[in-house]
Amino acid sequence: MAKVIVIGGGPAGMMAAIAAAEKHEVILIEKNEKLGKKLFITGKGRCNVTNAKDIGEFFDFIPGNPEFLYSSLYGYTNEDVIDFFNNLKVPLKIERGDRVFPKSDKSSDIINALEKELFKKNVRIVLYTQVKDMVLVNNKIISIKTIDNKELKGDYFIIATGGLSYPQTGSTGDGFKLAKKVGHKVTLLKPSLVPIETNEQWVKDLQGLALKNVELTIKNNKKKNIYKEFGEMIFTHFGISGPIVLSASRFIKDNEKFYAVINLKPALLPEELDKRIQKDFSKYINKDFKNSLEELLPKKLINIIIKLSGIPETKKVNSITKEERKALCYLLQNLTLEVKGLRPLKEAIVTAGGINVKEIDPSSMKSKIIENLYFAGEVIDVDAYTGGYNIQIAFSTGYLAGKMVGEK
Repeated sequence: MAKVIVIGGGPAGMMAAIAAAEKHEVILIEKNEKLGKKLFITGKGRCNVTNAKDIGEFFDFIPGNPEFLYSSLYGYTNEDVIDFFNNLKVPLKIERGDRVFPKSDKSSDIINALEKELFKKNVRIVLYTQVKDMVLVNNKIISIKTIDNKELKGDYFIIATGGLSYPQTGSTGDGFKLAKKVGHKVTLLKPSLVPIETNEQWVKDLQGLALKNVELTIKNNKKKNIYKEFGEMIFTHFGISGPIVLSASRFIKDNEKFYAVINLKPALLPEELDKRIQKDFSKYINKDFKNSLEELLPKKLINIIIKLSGIPETKKVNSITKEERKALCYLLQNLTLEVKGLRPLKEAIVTAGGINVKEIDPSSMKSKIIENLYFAGEVIDVDAYTGGYNIQIAFSTGYLAGKMVGEK
């Protein structure tokens, strides 16, 4: 029986260890005091384990090298993940956007189920242990060295150490360093699924304001639309965040100018919105402009819209011109923010970039450079939008790596 050493106890590492334990002796190494530390905080502590969409639709939600993931996602699908947890007596539920959560809303139930399966498969779990080096002989790894200079020999090795996001959970780029040492290339590492900073000072006045059913468009300097999504967002002291903003961040590049355009009333055509405003104006015809928007906008947003509209707040509604009203309509559907940049990588949900996919066999997750090395999860240059897709990628690549480890 071959000895497989899995480095990293997140979802990819745990699933790799479970799959590999069907045929091999497995040691799972984790530098934290417990397994699944990042998994514990995902989905705001509820753990969005996968998405219930047809697996063929997943690729539309994976901007980072989706074609590389065909074998892994079709080999271990979202239905397989759902069956896996149901069999371990963790019932799941489907919520808005087809996101799948444990019925209990507790990420700990997911982690406990994975741990239970690891114990059942006799996987040896080694905590508080950080791997600092891999010993390479004739293009083959013979052992790993820990930070306290212990050496552990193995026949096959799986790196599943995550990326650089949420470093407090242990994702500090260890896998990238190990891969580089044995000759692998690591593509540019960037934050993905991260809040966006904007230049406008007035966003601070809107801090905490959540908007539902709005449309966000990201435009480049040529005013070309590069991303558009409908859903929820929130204003922060530095800019904007929330589900549609996090997904949009994937398209923001360094050293380029971008604008975030918010349509506060996407369900209405411009002429329909104009009629709606005229209706409100008729109702408040003898009032000041500042008192005419309460039915149209959240209270916190009214003063900002008034300032940006250029219409004096004390101007009587009955004296607002058609041009001013049309300009107000346009503003409500094109509230534009200048993007300053992204929040730092440590605040990102996932890391974009990683081990170059050209150096990994997509049908096995095996290194094309080192004959007994495999990869799984976020350490690979793959990333997806929010909605359970990234954890599914971790489970799928982990399962494939564990299943194929040692196969000829």
